[in-house]
Amino acid sequence: MSAHCCDHHAEPPKPDAGKGYRLALWVVLAVNAAMFLVEIGAGFLAGSAALQADSLDFLGDAANYGISLFVIGMALQIRARAALVKTASMLVFGIWVLGVALWHAMTGTVPQAQTMGIVGATALLANAASFGILWRFRDGDSNMRSAWICTRNDVLGNLAVLLAALGVFGTGTAWPDIAVAAIMALLAIQGAATLLPQALAELRSTAARRHSQLRT
Repeated sequence: MSAHCCDHHAEPPKPDAGKGYRLALWVVLAVNAAMFLVEIGAGFLAGSAALQADSLDFLGDAANYGISLFVIGMALQIRARAALVKTASMLVFGIWVLGVALWHAMTGTVPQAQTMGIVGATALLANAASFGILWRFRDGDSNMRSAWICTRNDVLGNLAVLLAALGVFGTGTAWPDIAVAAIMALLAIQGAATLLPQALAELRSTAARRHSQLRT
């Protein structure tokens, strides 16, 4: 499976695919930037680790989509390096969210379940739209695939936030919120682990091709 992916993505994206991908990225970038502003404020007001984690995810994704826009049409090697940068950001995000979850566990802050539910539902709609927009690019090179993986994780994270809101409302404790924040962190780390091998394989492929050309 991985060998097939490497062979399939050895060439740059077709011009028409690049144009459609560029438009898709501009749309989802705007959506993610707007939702970051909404969720970061709501997360602090509601005292929710899950909402704060989700807001940071929106911010990271907006930056990642910006990187993807910048490298469209460039050589596969540059796009693969951009994917490595985004992989690192996903890993940093996961570690940061685990720290936020631990802090809330230590302080015992009980978030506002109603605010979590309303904002979580809004974020789910925004990410579901982004997921649909990026769906046809899910099998592209590592740079394209990383954008889709980020959006996939966001949809799963939003569903988890809604479950956390129900859990906080039902139990009156912060543990559902903390558990969801930890799950979101693990999703980010898993996404990084999924993307890293493909990006490295693409870098090796371009290096081997360049070495072969130099020898001939």
